[in-house]
Amino acid sequence: MPIIGALVLLIQFSFAFHAIKRGRPYWWIFVIMAFPVMGCVIYYFVEVFPGSREHRSAHRTARMLVRALQPDADLKRRAEELEVCGSIENKMAMADECLNHQMVSEAVSLYESCLSGAYAKDGNILFKLMRATVEAEDWAKAGAVLGRLRGDAPEVRVLEVRLLEARLLNGQGQSDAALAAYRELIPIFTGLEARFRYGSLLLDLGQHEAAIHVFNEILARGKRYASPVEDERQWIDGARRAISGS
Repeated sequence: MPIIGALVLLIQFSFAFHAIKRGRPYWWIFVIMAFPVMGCVIYYFVEVFPGSREHRSAHRTARMLVRALQPDADLKRRAEELEVCGSIENKMAMADECLNHQMVSEAVSLYESCLSGAYAKDGNILFKLMRATVEAEDWAKAGAVLGRLRGDAPEVRVLEVRLLEARLLNGQGQSDAALAAYRELIPIFTGLEARFRYGSLLLDLGQHEAAIHVFNEILARGKRYASPVEDERQWIDGARRAISGS
């Protein structure tokens, strides 16, 4: 029993220290110390769990479950909103959902329809249009949009535009230029996508050993994050599949 009592006391002090360090209201200390077990449990679920790795994992799992049960729910909702009001915002939201559902030609058309009037040179729309044209593998149109981005909005999402340009070079058959673009981008690009696409291109070019080295780097970097965000997880999972399939 003394051991259990000491353990409970240690847990109480740990939660009390957390409350002080995180700037929580001081009455939490009273709750934690006055109610040894229940006070700690309440504090955990109210103040600790919402920002924890477990909470993020549970939230991600819930989103995946909703998508599995109703994969077109967001798309239908955006379509209804666009039908009610054909605003630029609704067109953009619909285009985003189309892109999420691999409806790339529809996304391209919607983004293009937004480039008019006051939005004719909008950098955000141009960026999304270029991303959609790259996903559609419409290299001629992607190159034209890249030219517009450089002329009308050169400061918009510079690194992401450079990543799309590297993909464009690869799509145009300029493998050496694409490799060089990825090498320059990887040290300064936030996230793992540039590294993954570089490794994939190396694999496509038959440079197996170099590609596996890049994929192993992705796995090593992925381990540094307790809970990688969903967008990053796809590159980690892709690298793992590439290694297991080699």
